[in-house]
Amino acid sequence: MYSNQTSHFVILIIAIITAGLSQGMLLPVLAIFLEKMGVSSTVNGLNAAALYVGSFAMTLAAERLLGVLGFKKLMLCGLLLVVITLPLFPLYPSIAFWFVLRMLVGIGDSAIHYSAQLWVLMAAPAEKRGRNLSIYGMSYGIGFSIGPLGIQLLDWGMMAPFLIMTLLFIIVTVLVWMKLPDGKPAKEEGSEPQKGRFGRSYRWAWYALIPALLYGYMEAAMNSNFPVYGLRIGLTTDAIAFLLPFIGIGGLVLQLPLGMLSDRFGRKKILMLSGSIGGLLFVLVPLAGTNIWTMAALFAVAGGLIGSFFSLGLAYAADILPKMYLPAANVLASFHFNFGSIVGPAVGGKGIEMGSASSLFWVLGGCYILFAAMGFVFREKAK
Repeated sequence: MYSNQTSHFVILIIAIITAGLSQGMLLPVLAIFLEKMGVSSTVNGLNAAALYVGSFAMTLAAERLLGVLGFKKLMLCGLLLVVITLPLFPLYPSIAFWFVLRMLVGIGDSAIHYSAQLWVLMAAPAEKRGRNLSIYGMSYGIGFSIGPLGIQLLDWGMMAPFLIMTLLFIIVTVLVWMKLPDGKPAKEEGSEPQKGRFGRSYRWAWYALIPALLYGYMEAAMNSNFPVYGLRIGLTTDAIAFLLPFIGIGGLVLQLPLGMLSDRFGRKKILMLSGSIGGLLFVLVPLAGTNIWTMAALFAVAGGLIGSFFSLGLAYAADILPKMYLPAANVLASFHFNFGSIVGPAVGGKGIEMGSASSLFWVLGGCYILFAAMGFVFREKAK
């Protein structure tokens, strides 16, 4: 039922790259539109958070929907929802309408993520599971990093980035519909009540679950608020489109080396080191002014260090928790990621409006430095 053929895996990877592209493109493109429309940075950030509100809502229902629809049908529903929604953005430029549309895209992308990630996990043999999931995670990062380049398509008109992205989603939808088999996850019996596992996971591994929240905060805040920051300090839209991918590129380059270092020296030490250095580099960004290459270097290293937070945090939780608690830890990490993604644009936008544009990086960097300091308080308990 769960084929591990190379062609099926490639199609799933293509689907997740496309989902990453849509999120990476929508956040900065719409932020630029709203800034030029004279919308306050607070409202701009709150509007961007709608994408993750939809994703969060879908996470709550995804497991039940997967049991009813199966992997392929749930993925197709997500793809079709995004296909229908994307072309509507340039046709109806309304803040309220865009909020609803962003929620729908978030629901669709979350359906694609949930079904594809679990499909890869169940289809891969044990000896290739880690490798395949790493490739899957890096594929989303590639898509999300390339997405901001959609800003440059605006030179061809407001419709251009949305139409091209819609076409890509149509191609992926056809591939999934024609090439992937159908199937549903096997039901497990006799498992421990979820409520107890969630509570114990928090008590025993709260420090390992925070990185997912901080990673979501950084990803959403940078893609939603940095275009506003850039425009206000005098950067061009082309410069903004050039700089944003460096966050994701750094994550792609450093994720594997940091994982290997954590195997050798311990997850907690690497998380604390990455948080303290990454936070300091984010605090230094305003000092770069409008020097594009200095900002690119800071983004690449800081984004690389923080870009490993989600995977390192989950790996650390696996070190701490008994095996039966790992599904609950994965759900909690997803909730944290979505919560951070919702809060990030709102806090960043409000900070820009109330204080200065630089407050975006002061708050962002401060969060990671504080996280590193909290590591001195956290004590692991034996399994």
